[in-house]
Amino acid sequence: MLFVCHANLCRSPLAERLARRAFDDAFGPEAAAIVTASAGTRAYDGSGMHRGSAEVLAECGVDAGGFVSRTVTAAILRDADLVLTAEGDQRAACLTLAPGAVRKAFTLRQFARFAAAVPPVTSGPAAARMHRLVAEVNATRHLAPPVPAGQDDLPDPVNQPIEAFRACAEDVWASLRSVVGAITAV
Repeated sequence: MLFVCHANLCRSPLAERLARRAFDDAFGPEAAAIVTASAGTRAYDGSGMHRGSAEVLAECGVDAGGFVSRTVTAAILRDADLVLTAEGDQRAACLTLAPGAVRKAFTLRQFARFAAAVPPVTSGPAAARMHRLVAEVNATRHLAPPVPAGQDDLPDPVNQPIEAFRACAEDVWASLRSVVGAITAV
């Protein structure tokens, strides 16, 4: 599972680390089979996480240590089983790099909406459930009602007060609850 934003400093690192926590909490050691990573469409390789994102992760009890940014590439996109972007523009940039990723690339909010609308995938190992969820979402995505432009975008907290980073983290958590719920519901 690859999270992509603009610079790989704020939103995608938050999503990467919060997703790791959500899957670990839901599946324990079995969650290690679901790889979470991040990249940016305009990232500078090797930069540290934005201090606002790191602070919010610490408030959530999530370790922000060891993070370094990287630029998304066609190879990274090909290797990912699921690509979740912060905004539609980043999804478009990813698809320009790797057109074959079209059936596995969504904005995070969009995928969460679609995942909440499909029957839960509750049997099998966690990684297999995620694969089946992506397949279910793709099989039914054409049935989802359209939403206004920008509704599926995750607002960028950069150059904002810490409250914007907290709001971003809450948006990410809400989306992850839908995704994890779609593979853990009984």
